[in-house]
Amino acid sequence: MIFAAGLGTRLRPLTDKIPKALVLVAGKPLLEHIIEKLKNSGFDEIIVNVHHFSEQIIDFLKVRNNFGIRIEISDESDFLLDTGGGIRKAAGFFVDNKPFLVHNVDILSNIDLHKLYSTHLKNNSLATLAVSDRISTRYFLFDENFRLQGWKNAQTGEMRPEGKVLSENLLPLAFSGIQVLSPQVFGLMENFPQKFSIIDFYLQNLEKNLTGFVPNNFTIIDVGKPETLLRAEGFTI
Repeated sequence: MIFAAGLGTRLRPLTDKIPKALVLVAGKPLLEHIIEKLKNSGFDEIIVNVHHFSEQIIDFLKVRNNFGIRIEISDESDFLLDTGGGIRKAAGFFVDNKPFLVHNVDILSNIDLHKLYSTHLKNNSLATLAVSDRISTRYFLFDENFRLQGWKNAQTGEMRPEGKVLSENLLPLAFSGIQVLSPQVFGLMENFPQKFSIIDFYLQNLEKNLTGFVPNNFTIIDVGKPETLLRAEGFTI
């Protein structure tokens, strides 16, 4: 699944007329970069959620003949569901009872998606989060076995979950926006509201097997801000 429904507010004024997914990097829309990376990694069935200028993304995929693979649309034009709600809305696409990959459209990286997926299977995790040791404003907190224990905001000092005593030895790692989830997540989402964050979901299910994956020699660019666009021009994923 590719998250492409965001408003792209950090990229304004570029996103005043086009969706973030169609912002050009090295002459190609971000969405095309991610689809090509997924195809090159062996993925041939993709669902893309849309909201902001959704018709432009739908038309783009139609003109490109869905890049020769099966690409479906999860339409959130009427109501943006956030990351957790977006995943739950797409549940009908994941009917083979296999773990599935979720990738933000504005993340360019050199991550080995095969290794991420195989690590998820090996650990039998509910979710495997691609993370790294880099400067960020928000961090997931992991124990020595890379089991998720909590979250913190480095700017405000906020720690979650509230009321839980967290060890000072926990490892803070920044989330990449790339993750593998097992289909069991859908049953655990039943009592969540229509719109919710996947981060909130994880923090309410810490007793489950939620694990971190740190890629080797990891390079990542979050193309969510204008100042990162120029740096992304010469980046190859």
